[in-house]
Amino acid sequence: MRQMIRFSVLTLLVFGGLLLPGCGYHVGPLTHPQLKTVAIAEVKNETYEVLGSALLRNILAERFQFDNSLKLVPMERADCIVYTRILRIYNSSISIRTNGNEKDYFPNECRMSITVEFTVRMPGQSRPLVYNTNIVESCVYQFTHDPAIGRNNAMKQCFLRIANNIVSATTEAW
Repeated sequence: MRQMIRFSVLTLLVFGGLLLPGCGYHVGPLTHPQLKTVAIAEVKNETYEVLGSALLRNILAERFQFDNSLKLVPMERADCIVYTRILRIYNSSISIRTNGNEKDYFPNECRMSITVEFTVRMPGQSRPLVYNTNIVESCVYQFTHDPAIGRNNAMKQCFLRIANNIVSATTEAW
């Protein structure tokens, strides 16, 4: 009886595996057939955050290489170019701790919120592949003895989420 069930399941899997390719299903990237390469233009930073541009550009390049749907090339050879602007980086404390004295308070947890605008253009085309889109991401981080480390890690986490959204929008734009 067990052998009969195993044989039936195996037969069903083999038959299903042979049937699926005939139904138009395929495995592979979702990118537009014309797009093979992508370039990342200089990231414009409209905030006072000094390392924001470099950090976002590096994370964007890393995420495009990780996705591997499009090859990262210089702007002169690219099928599409991603343009980004950092519009806002905002920090706020969301919980505080006191030191016993009601006048002294210290932030315990903070929230960083980053707003980025991006567009994707194909050289020589009048209409963009992806129109101007705003992405807002936020992260919560601990305010420890060295707040710069927590702040920097939160910024990286927000930029990572933003970069994932940009890569998805670029590769699935059509």
